[in-house]
Amino acid sequence: MTSGMDVYGLLHTPISCYTKRVEGDGAEAMNASELMQRALSLSENGLGKTYPNPIVGAVITDAAGTIIGEGFHQRQISPDHAEIVAIKSAQQSLKGATIYVTLEPCNHIGNTPPCTEAIIDAEFARVVISIRDPHEAAGGGVERLRAAGIDVDLDVLSKEVHFSNRSWLHKIHTGRPRMIWKVAVSAEGKIAAGNGSPTWVTSEESRADVQVLRAQSDAILVGTGTALSDNPHLIPRNTSGGKYPDRIVVGLRDIPSTHNLNDSSAVTHFIRNQDLEKVVLQLSSYSYNQVLLECGPMLGNALLSAGFIDELIIYRSPESLGADGAQLFADERTLLANAELISQIAIGPDTKSHYFITKRGG
Repeated sequence: MTSGMDVYGLLHTPISCYTKRVEGDGAEAMNASELMQRALSLSENGLGKTYPNPIVGAVITDAAGTIIGEGFHQRQISPDHAEIVAIKSAQQSLKGATIYVTLEPCNHIGNTPPCTEAIIDAEFARVVISIRDPHEAAGGGVERLRAAGIDVDLDVLSKEVHFSNRSWLHKIHTGRPRMIWKVAVSAEGKIAAGNGSPTWVTSEESRADVQVLRAQSDAILVGTGTALSDNPHLIPRNTSGGKYPDRIVVGLRDIPSTHNLNDSSAVTHFIRNQDLEKVVLQLSSYSYNQVLLECGPMLGNALLSAGFIDELIIYRSPESLGADGAQLFADERTLLANAELISQIAIGPDTKSHYFITKRGG
């Protein structure tokens, strides 16, 4: 087990660490990766704040290679794309400057004018891009910039940016949001004591980490069983700025009007259906990039067996709930044998394991 940041942790490095000048081809290649890493770290500030758009970060350097502007997209607060936020932050002439951006600048008129035109108008000399935009309507930015005489470099940290934007890319390619099931279990994989009494399975540190997962998701899903038994708010604690994730309740049972999920603190959608394909189809209609599942074993395992769970995050306590406790998975060993371990870190006394589900259904 390793300690440190997992894939959802954000690395906020001060600008002062990235003021090294570009000098020569070797130094430039190394510096380009560092600057793109800065843009990537900035982009992750937008997790949970951009859907249906991707997360994007941008960093601008002057002709000497010093950072003079940066920004990231957060659609809930401003329609400006990352490139425009960075340009506005520079507050100086950008003639001859370089912009490092995690996603190909858009080349179409949507809710905002094309970012390519803003870059051309500002007379940038060079644009460094991590990944191309797979949207046909938004693509073509590279060709437009090159036609305007701007040097364009591609594929800097493309693997890392694909990973960071995997939920948006998954939605583009599959038509549905990426679904992440978060669970908390005891040392032996149980979720409740044998007598059924409610208990915190994991530590305060793990519960605090879950608040980050919530804030970085577009919606949080539970079944009516969890809604009725736990009466959750599903509101991320200790967060500020933008709106809270939507709340999704799946099932046929009514939720009393006095329950927390019926309050006005966040949007709540009730999906009154037990057909999982129809449930996912309705979820897809909301244009979410990422949905965090905090449902119980019945709904979670059904979605897992149907092939709709893309990632699994397990918070495991070192404590036991006894031999008679309720087991989360019927066969955890086989399940995890069909999953790819992405990261495993210590969260207080607990272990947080993050898996990609590689075998669908069954």
